[in-house]
Amino acid sequence: MYKNHALASSLQTLGFHGSYRPEDVTFLLNIDEIDPTPVAEKEYLIQSGKKHYSQMISVEHPPSDEQMRHFEYAFEQGAERLASDVQKIGNSLMVRFPKQPIILVSLVRAGVPLGVLLKHYIHKHQDCEHYGISIIRDRGIDFAALQAIIEQHGAENIVFVDGWTGKGAICRELTQNLADYPALFDAGWEVPRLVTLADLGGYSWLSASCEDWLIPFGMLGSVISGLISRTILKDTIDFDLAKKNCYDPNNWHSCLIYQHLAQYDISVEFIDKILNLIQQHPHSDLANWNNHIRLKQQKICLDTIDWISETYAIKNINHIKPSIAEATRAVLRRVPEKILIRDPSNPHVQLLLHFAKERNIAVDILGAKLGPYHAVTLIKKVEKNK
Repeated sequence: MYKNHALASSLQTLGFHGSYRPEDVTFLLNIDEIDPTPVAEKEYLIQSGKKHYSQMISVEHPPSDEQMRHFEYAFEQGAERLASDVQKIGNSLMVRFPKQPIILVSLVRAGVPLGVLLKHYIHKHQDCEHYGISIIRDRGIDFAALQAIIEQHGAENIVFVDGWTGKGAICRELTQNLADYPALFDAGWEVPRLVTLADLGGYSWLSASCEDWLIPFGMLGSVISGLISRTILKDTIDFDLAKKNCYDPNNWHSCLIYQHLAQYDISVEFIDKILNLIQQHPHSDLANWNNHIRLKQQKICLDTIDWISETYAIKNINHIKPSIAEATRAVLRRVPEKILIRDPSNPHVQLLLHFAKERNIAVDILGAKLGPYHAVTLIKKVEKNK
């Protein structure tokens, strides 16, 4: 393990922290501006192939009172579980990397709150650094930002962090992208070192569970993720050139800073509340995770996605957004056709049912047919721009 101290200074200067504290995370992203695209127009441009989703972004509105009410319920029900799961993952990582610096690389945005929590927990016991970088489906990871981290810390102890997996698309993207970085893989594993709270897809290297539960930070966007947008990639980047020019932030992916939502921001408050729970209820348990669990979960996921695709005649599986968190985000960001629910009496899906009623979205109740998922959103097929 080594450090390039010149680059360390560069990363701190070129990176930023959003509304988080400097010790929470350093985002290796280029702060940009882009005119917002209305949701319906964005959906048409994505489905027509005229633009990739990463080239556009819609306005992010303040969370509604109803949404915050459901978030507060999710926090009340899930905060202690989150605090416990963070410790399980952190303990497992410290066993895997004993008395060594652990370099957490959160995938912006869903991985960031978990990454911040893990950074604080691990840092009490051993050295830990935390960065946030971009990965975009069908476009890949931000090689320039990743290479900057490798130049700074080496590759051996890098661990990627995401909030959850739905179908495993991001992990497959990582697997494809990181073929040039064998040091980022464990011997005998065919997946990168990706840790998650809930791995419904069966693709994570380490996960606290494979259950679809109401993860509190999965219900909100920038206001619980440092006031940053999801990442943007306006133009195609030459990956080989990006690797060579890791010092140049112009080669990094971009994001927006949502200052108009500052009064609603609870990013640091949320972190401190979970850290306080960790302090109140410390434990040394490890995550119960192994290759057998992962592969069994992966088969269940693939069979369920295949059934949904066939039943609803969906040719593009990117139009299937499984898991409570992913289904909720799809309703907020995309044009939903239908919401699939396992059990409408489950308190964890009430926000989705509220959105369905509010926006006149059809709901199908499917019971055990939904496999590992409690909720799935199907994206509406858009024929033309209206």
